[in-house]
Amino acid sequence: MPSSHKIYALILAFCLTSIAFALYLQHAMHLEPCPLCIFQRLAMISVGLLALLATLHRPQIWGSRIYGFLITLASLAGMGVAIRHVWLQHLPADQVPSCGPGLNYMLDVFPMQKVISLVLRGSGECAKIDWTLAGFTLPEITLVAFAGLTLLGCYQMFRR
Repeated sequence: MPSSHKIYALILAFCLTSIAFALYLQHAMHLEPCPLCIFQRLAMISVGLLALLATLHRPQIWGSRIYGFLITLASLAGMGVAIRHVWLQHLPADQVPSCGPGLNYMLDVFPMQKVISLVLRGSGECAKIDWTLAGFTLPEITLVAFAGLTLLGCYQMFRR
């Protein structure tokens, strides 16, 4: 079995690659992220930062379990947002909510709790499918990625 250190380094590399790909799609392919995409990025960055800390810290058994637990929590949060995003994308066209204000506007006008509530409801821009890979949308791919990260976090929590 690979060491905890190697698994945390693998998680970190995966998160860095994922964020780099998201930035490539945004800046090179000109695909603007919707608010749910941004929340998924924040969850991926959180998982990556936790993996970075664990990689640098090289914790013993209990420390590794704590890092695994935190990575699992951040991954589950990302999964929750991705599930909501996938659900919005699969709604019939007549049930898709209307497009809402941009994230920057919401951050300027509303308190953070209201912003989070509005973003998690989703909007028409979140239901739009701009890009696919082998027939899978970005939120579907991200959902699978977060599921894998959750499994790795759980593995780190319960390994002997």
